[in-house]
Amino acid sequence: MFDINRPTSSTVGNDRTRFAMWGVFAAALLCGLLLLWLTGNWIVAAGFAATGIMMAALLLFVRQVQPVKNPAKVEFDWALVRAAADNDDLAIAVTDRAGRMVCANSLHESWFGGPQTPPALGLLDGGDAQLVAAGRSAWRDGSAVVKRLRRDLLLFDAEVLRGGRNEDHLVWRFRASHTLDLAIEAKNLIEGDAGRRLGEAGMMAVLIGPEGRIRHATPAFALRAGGRIEAAVEGRDLISVLETDADGAIRFTSEGQKGLPLRLIQFALDPDAADTATLILMLDEIGGGGQGSATGIAHIQSLLGILPLGLALADRDGRFLYLNDAFCRAVGLAPGARPVYPGDLVVREDKAAVADSVRRFANGQAMTGDLAVRLRHQPEEPVALTIAGARGLGDAAVLLSIKDSSEESRLRKQVAQATKMQAIGQLAGGVAHDFNNILTGIIGHCDLMLMRHTPGDSDYDDIQQIKSNSNRAAALTRQLLAFSRQQTLRPQILQLPDIVSEISNLLKRLLGETIALEVKHGRNLGAVRADPGQIEQVIVNLAVNARDAMPRGGTVTLQTYAVSKSDVRTLGSDILPIADYTALSVADTGTGIEPELLPKIFEPFFTTKEVGKGTGLGLSTVYGIVKQSGGFIFADSTIGDGPRRGSSFVIYLPVHAEETGAALALTPQKPKTSETWGTGTILLVEDEDMVRAVAERALVRNGYSVIAAANGEDALEILNARQDIDLVVSDVVMPVMDGPTMVRKARETWPDLPILFMSGYAEEQLRKMIDLDNIAFLPKPFSVLQLAEAARDVLASRR
Repeated sequence: MFDINRPTSSTVGNDRTRFAMWGVFAAALLCGLLLLWLTGNWIVAAGFAATGIMMAALLLFVRQVQPVKNPAKVEFDWALVRAAADNDDLAIAVTDRAGRMVCANSLHESWFGGPQTPPALGLLDGGDAQLVAAGRSAWRDGSAVVKRLRRDLLLFDAEVLRGGRNEDHLVWRFRASHTLDLAIEAKNLIEGDAGRRLGEAGMMAVLIGPEGRIRHATPAFALRAGGRIEAAVEGRDLISVLETDADGAIRFTSEGQKGLPLRLIQFALDPDAADTATLILMLDEIGGGGQGSATGIAHIQSLLGILPLGLALADRDGRFLYLNDAFCRAVGLAPGARPVYPGDLVVREDKAAVADSVRRFANGQAMTGDLAVRLRHQPEEPVALTIAGARGLGDAAVLLSIKDSSEESRLRKQVAQATKMQAIGQLAGGVAHDFNNILTGIIGHCDLMLMRHTPGDSDYDDIQQIKSNSNRAAALTRQLLAFSRQQTLRPQILQLPDIVSEISNLLKRLLGETIALEVKHGRNLGAVRADPGQIEQVIVNLAVNARDAMPRGGTVTLQTYAVSKSDVRTLGSDILPIADYTALSVADTGTGIEPELLPKIFEPFFTTKEVGKGTGLGLSTVYGIVKQSGGFIFADSTIGDGPRRGSSFVIYLPVHAEETGAALALTPQKPKTSETWGTGTILLVEDEDMVRAVAERALVRNGYSVIAAANGEDALEILNARQDIDLVVSDVVMPVMDGPTMVRKARETWPDLPILFMSGYAEEQLRKMIDLDNIAFLPKPFSVLQLAEAARDVLASRR
C-alpha cells in the first residue's frame, strides 16, 4: 500500500490566523505603554491601545466568517485512491515523472510478486523493453497499448495513460489476455522445469504436429526413445519410435519386447481446427497384460536392467527370480544360461555359506552384508558378493550384487607386472653398473698387457682369451641394460627395409639349410628413428627363437608394412596410441606358444628351452630395445597343424616426424684420425681403484700428464690449486659428491672446462642427472684405445 498522510490546508490556515491575532494584541498593548511613557497621558495611551485591540478583534471576526483561500498545493489521499482502484480485472500502478512508484492496487502486487515498479516487471521475450517504449509514447502522446506480454505462465495486455492535475503521472493498467496460445503453453510445459518434474513422476509428454512429427518432448521421453537425455527426437515421426505387438501393447522401438508397455493419453489443443497440434502423455502400463502382481517386480527389473552394477533378485527359498546382464557377465554366465540358486555360481567350498546367507537375509530383518566367495569360472581370485534383504517387492526377498572385477583384475595384474619389471630393471641396472666397473679393469689390463706382448708369445693367446671372455660378459651386461631399458642408444633416421636387407645374409646362415627365409617389403614406408645396431639385434633374437621353434624345418617370414592412423583405430588396441607406424613382422611356422605362457614370454629369465640352452634374456632384451626406441611389440601364436600354425611378433615403430628450421642445423663432425697420441694435463676422477689405475696408465701411455683423484672433493681441491688442467675425465656416480655436482662447482670458476664423463650406467638414464652443456660421455666397459680416442676427440673439439 502506498499513501501519504499530511495536515490539511484549512487546519494549517486557522493555526496561522490565531498566531497573527495574538501578535496584533501584543503589539497594541506595547504601543499604548510606550505612548504613556512619552506623553504621561494615560487617557491617550489607553485609547490608542483600545483602538488597536478592537481592530485585531474585527480582523479575527472577519477571518472566521469568510476564511481566506490558501493557494497551497492540494495533497491526494493515496490510500483512498488505492481502495478505489482495487478490482478483480485490472492490475493498476501509478508512477511519477521520475519513474517512482506512487500507488499500486492489490492485483498488481499479486501478479508481479510485490510492488514492482513498471516497466521493470521481469517479463519474458523482451516484454520490459516494450513497456519502456510504451511509457515514452504515453508521455509524448498521452497513451500507449502493448499486447500479449508474458510473465511466467501469465499472458496479459498493458495500457499506459498520462494523467493527474498537471499530467505528471503515468497510470499503468494490465489486463489478462483471453487469447491464450495453448501450443506455447504446451511447449513451456514440456521443455521447462515442469517437464523435468513430469519425468521424475514417471510421466513422459510429447507434442506432435498435425503431420505426426514430434515438435517437443520431455527429457524422459528422449531418454527412453533415443537412449540419452540429449537425444535429438524432434522432427521424427512418432510412429517410428513406437511399436505395437500382437496383443496391442505399445512399447518403445529402442526397448523392444523387454520394455514395459505404455499407456497413451492424448488430446488436441484446438478440437475445432483441422491442423491442430496434439499433446500426448505417456505412462508405463502397470498391471496390464494379465500378469497380476508380477508386474510390480517387472517394473523393478526394468530399472535393474539399465544399471551398470551386477544385480539379481532371489525369493525366500533362494531361487533366482531375475539377473541383469551385468550380473551375468560378472559371474561368467554364457548367454541364455540361467542358474537356479546363487550357490550354483561359486566353488563347492562356498556353496553352503552362500545358501545360508541368502536364507538368513530373506527371513530376517532388512539389512546388508558382504560375503567373500570364489566363482566357478574364476576360482583363483575371491570376489565380494553383497546380499541385502528386500521388502515390498512381491516374491523377491533378497537382492544380490556383485561387481564385474575382470577389468580390475586385469589392470591389477598389469600394475603388478609393471612394478615387478621395474624392480628387476633397477636391480639389473645396478648389477650392470658394478659389473661394468669390474670389466673395465679386466679389459684395460688386458690391453696394457697386449702392448707388451706380440703374437707368438706364450701369454699372448691367454690374454686374448681373457679379453674375449670379458667382451662376452660386457655383451651380457648390455643385455641386462637393454631389458631394463637403460642401455645407451645411438638413434638414427633410417628405413626398416634397409636394415632387414643388410642382415638377411647373416640370417640365412643362422637359420640353416632346413629353414627358408622370406622377406617382403611394403610400399610408402615412413622413416623411423632408432639405433640400427639394436634393431639388428632385435631381428636376430626373434629369428633365432623362430629357428629353435622349428626343429624339423619351416619358414621364417620378415615383412615390413605401413600402418596408418585409420588402421590403428581398426585394430582397437588399448595400448597402441593413434599415430602412423612402420611395422616389422617376424613370423614362423613352428610349434607355437602355449596360451598360458604367452603373457610371460617377455619376462626376464623366462625360457622354455632346456637347461644350458638359453638365458631367458632374448625376448626381454627385444622388449626393452623396442620400448626404449618408443615402439610397441605384440606376440600372437597358434598351436596345431593348421596352415596358420606358428608364432608371429609384430613391432610398431612410430614414423619419425621431420623437424625443420634450426633444429636440423647439426654441427659438422671433424673427421677422426687413427692417431691417439696427445698432449695436455688431464684430471682423472674415479672412486674405483682398479678403474682409476687402468685409466691413468692408458692416458699416460698416450702422452698425457695425468693427475688422479679418488672423489669429487679431492678433484675440486686440485682444480683450485692448479691452473693447467686441460680436461676432466670423471665418473658420474661417486660417494659423497658425484661427478655432475663436482663439475657444476668447477664451472663456476672455469666455465669452458672440457668434461668427459664415464659410467657403467646408460647415458639416457644419466641425462636427467647430467643437466650440463658441452660434455662428452664414454660408457663402461671401455678399452684403452676407446679411452684415448675419447680424450683426443674432446680436446680436439675445444681447439
